[in-house]
Amino acid sequence: MNTGLDGVVAAVTNLSQVDGEAGRLIVRGHDIEELAARFDFADTAALLWDGLAPGSVEGHLDGTAIRQALGLARLRAADRLPLLLPAAKGLSPIEGLRAGLAMLGDDDCDHLLLCAAVPVFTAALWRQTLGQPAVSPDPGLGQAADFLTMLTGRPADQMAARALETYLVTVADHGLNASTFTARVVSSTRAGMVSAVVAALCALKGPLHGGAPGPVLDMLDEIGNPAGIEPWLDRQFAAGERLMGFGHRVYRTRDPRADVLKGVVAGLRGGPNRIALAERVERAVLARLAERYPSRRLDTNVEFYTALALEAAGLPRQLFTLAFAMGRVLGWTAHIFEQEQTGRIIRPASRYTGPVPRGRTLAAVAG
Repeated sequence: MNTGLDGVVAAVTNLSQVDGEAGRLIVRGHDIEELAARFDFADTAALLWDGLAPGSVEGHLDGTAIRQALGLARLRAADRLPLLLPAAKGLSPIEGLRAGLAMLGDDDCDHLLLCAAVPVFTAALWRQTLGQPAVSPDPGLGQAADFLTMLTGRPADQMAARALETYLVTVADHGLNASTFTARVVSSTRAGMVSAVVAALCALKGPLHGGAPGPVLDMLDEIGNPAGIEPWLDRQFAAGERLMGFGHRVYRTRDPRADVLKGVVAGLRGGPNRIALAERVERAVLARLAERYPSRRLDTNVEFYTALALEAAGLPRQLFTLAFAMGRVLGWTAHIFEQEQTGRIIRPASRYTGPVPRGRTLAAVAG
């Protein structure tokens, strides 16, 4: 039985297409490589929301208007911090973000505020754990640069901001992944956009979805240096442990997003990072996997270079899942708009395998 719904079509969308066999990701007519090279966060928002967001007419949304609107929305999000920060004391960053988004309320929150709240809340929550005050947003900056400035209290490094901006674009949408499907299910009940996004964040939190990039750095910590690569691999294979950052549920070849982020990481080479070590680890792991599974293609996935890109951009690993949410919230909100247009609740069937009351057939029970 197909318990993971592999290959089951659960939605019709014009937002993105994942071609696992060819290793290709198309987002509204653009290959992900082109999107990451040419678009920033606001441009991607305009692309995904075009013709779907309230008041938008297909072909008329543009990045400049969205960039300005997001800047103002970050100011609106910052107005909520006096309520959020005291309530979030003692919570982990992801739990604090979940609480903060839930505080927005379905009746008084729009897609712009949701997308602005993720970086504003994340930066302020992290600074609170360090005993530091929140930094006010600058509406004149881009989404990534403003987040890094709010996070550190210093003007963002331009290379780091560009790297983070590219990451946010690269992960903005990726077909009917677990969190996006969750958002569409909740949206189909007419629960409201905030409820759908909070539910999606809960799905993203899981280590089999958005909670995975941090362990890639744990792996590099354990390896330590090039001499530790082969002994570490021997231990992992002997124990049957999963290799974080390799293999993908959908892709049967290399994840195209991994190549985009590898290019981002290459541009940050020479800074206080572990890029050279990671590249050697990648080569060693791929060689071992090819030797061990000659008939099955297991390649690098987006998690591996996500970890390196976010670390090199200056994010602590405790915020990696929140950074994923910062980009993926664009896809969630676009899918919510699209789902609401269908007017139909998502209600898949299940196959019952439990006991049947004595003297009755399963068909009779079902009837």
